[in-house]
Amino acid sequence: MSRPYRKTLRQIWWAPLACFGLAFALSRTDSLRQFEWHSLDLRTKFRTNFQAGPDPRLVIVLFEDDTEARLGQPWPVDRQYHAQLTQVLALAGAKMVAWDVILDASREGDGDNIMGQVAAAANESGTKVLSAAVTNAEPTGVEPGKEGPTKPLLQVEGDITKLDGDEHAFIPFPQLRAVSLYGFANTPPGPDGIRRNIPLAVRVGQAVYPSISMQILLAHFAVKPEDVRVRLGDAVYFPAEGRTRRLPIDERGCFLLNYRFDQSGQAGDIPLYNYGSLLVALSDVYLENKKLAVAPPDLKGKIVIIGQTVTGKADVGPSPLRELTPLSYVVANLVNNVLTEDYARRVPDGIIWLTAILLGYWGIVFIADRSIFVLCGGAVAGLISYSSLVLWAWVWESWWIPWVAPSLGFVGLQFIVIGRRVWQEQKAKQEIKGMFGAYVSPQLVDRLIKSGVPPQLGGHTEEITAYFSDIQGFSTFSEKLSPDRLVELMNEYLTVCTDIVQEEGGTLDKYIGDAVVVMFGAPIPLGDHAYRACVATARVQRRLAELREKWKGEGDKWPPIVWEMQSRIGLNTGPCVIGNMGSRTRFNYTMMGDHVNLAARMESGAKSWGAFTMCTEATRLACEQHGGDRVVFRPLGRIVVKGRAQAVPIFELTGLKEWVTPETRECLRLFSEGLQRYYARDWEGALVLFRRSAALEPNIPGQTPGVHSNPSLVYSGLVAGYQVTPPGVDWNGDYVMQEK
Repeated sequence: MSRPYRKTLRQIWWAPLACFGLAFALSRTDSLRQFEWHSLDLRTKFRTNFQAGPDPRLVIVLFEDDTEARLGQPWPVDRQYHAQLTQVLALAGAKMVAWDVILDASREGDGDNIMGQVAAAANESGTKVLSAAVTNAEPTGVEPGKEGPTKPLLQVEGDITKLDGDEHAFIPFPQLRAVSLYGFANTPPGPDGIRRNIPLAVRVGQAVYPSISMQILLAHFAVKPEDVRVRLGDAVYFPAEGRTRRLPIDERGCFLLNYRFDQSGQAGDIPLYNYGSLLVALSDVYLENKKLAVAPPDLKGKIVIIGQTVTGKADVGPSPLRELTPLSYVVANLVNNVLTEDYARRVPDGIIWLTAILLGYWGIVFIADRSIFVLCGGAVAGLISYSSLVLWAWVWESWWIPWVAPSLGFVGLQFIVIGRRVWQEQKAKQEIKGMFGAYVSPQLVDRLIKSGVPPQLGGHTEEITAYFSDIQGFSTFSEKLSPDRLVELMNEYLTVCTDIVQEEGGTLDKYIGDAVVVMFGAPIPLGDHAYRACVATARVQRRLAELREKWKGEGDKWPPIVWEMQSRIGLNTGPCVIGNMGSRTRFNYTMMGDHVNLAARMESGAKSWGAFTMCTEATRLACEQHGGDRVVFRPLGRIVVKGRAQAVPIFELTGLKEWVTPETRECLRLFSEGLQRYYARDWEGALVLFRRSAALEPNIPGQTPGVHSNPSLVYSGLVAGYQVTPPGVDWNGDYVMQEK
């Protein structure tokens, strides 16, 4: 990734997360859901121009207002008419007659007995008769499943209290339920009144029964209730036609309806017949043996779903295609979905929003710095492309991809990206780059642009944390590697070091051969600069260990010395002079002062203590103030660096808390106790503890690549020497460095 793109990403890295995060939160609100459903309904209406017809086995029959006039009876009519229609449909060869009406209360006369007898005869002749039931909160005096062929579903996994249903139910009258199946017609509407998620399983008390749509399917495929497996939040499974059918459901046992067909009168819809007209025509042919000028429809092998739409009593509601439609179309569409395996599928939210965020970052990286014309054109093209994808995914594959909320997030992101380009890039970038065109460090210019704060000319004092790093034995690398290999190795190493310190907020001061000099806390003040410097140090050492493994895995490309590369890092925190320094024609933004020199001494002095990271007490205290105990330190004693008279407490930065193993923690505990014995001149006790900690050191000579010593071994040597030649009475444990 080039520097301008990294700069842009650093400036508005939050934008995709903020825009799409807010859009996702809004998508959970009822208002935005309404808009999303409405957009889906528009796609559904558009789809009717391209979709294939329904399963040819489906037929709908409706009892309408003119049926009342034809029969001379208002709804509900005498059940002898229902019995007669069932009889002639069976004679016509219908495979199934499904009454999508509630025929619960017993009625006077012979209608109930006749319908029960006809239903029994139809079932025996091969025409299955089904009817509807519905749950109820109050007792109804009947118990579902107690009599007749209808039985509950026994294999139900999940919390059935989430199912739609109630404690009691209205079920078909005794003569009908004793000889035929029934299913529950519970179809609760959504907030907008449209039925989109249809229950396949309904709870009655502590039992679970199939819905009428599900019962139609089970009867069609000749599936026994005990062979049905319901996994709430997953699917309904049952064997059919030599394989296992899977009907996806949510945790409420609801199936996402792929609504395609309605009472539109078009040739491509489910065939629709009038109850009265069909009853008369079929009776004339099959009961009266009349020859009609216009033959009745061929119903052989059909699944006939019967409903009613009488004004004032109509079983109707809004649908995705019409403001008012018979609810029998809900049943018919669901059955059609399963027969044709035409399922609506919603793309998971995780995929949608993760893709949106990744594309948002892709746009920031590759497009955000283009011209305003390109940005605006890209925004329009992106919105059109996504809308087209959403539309055609639903039209051709029945994949429901949310449109409203992701589009809002996209528009919001474009507003930020284009706004930034117009205002920040055109204004701040030109101003600051015009002032500091003589700087050779693009990192500094990028930071100044991002901060929006004009830099101070000249030097000033600022508390910072200085960072020095150097490769152990680098001169040997120069001898072992050809110039091109050495350049390749250093570029990879320095890139890793630089990227990490910049990610943690550090500013690259300079490279000195293999050395890296960084300042944390300038030119942009950072309250937690010491903590950031310590974290960067731990990350650099961990990343270098990964590089060693990578280089070793590259075989003969690198000599063994590269596999053992180690880097020493020194840190110190304190007030330093920060500013523009150099000649009148060429200058650099850098740091100087006693505390900078002390940081350099920490890097060079680490070798004497067998450590690879060393810092002063000032750095440790400032780090713990902001980072708590996340960074793990080990006290190494007190040293007097060259050029100073006062001893400085020093510490090894062992690593981040989450990386330090229990063995290393035990090593640090033993070492600290040994250090206390050391200061108390208890040479024997100190030596025992240092030898014990040496066995637990994270870096052990001969085991860790490039390691020749460690703090435990160093102190073991010091103690052994003092056992032979004890120090004078004025000894206080301070160590005086003789080298820089």
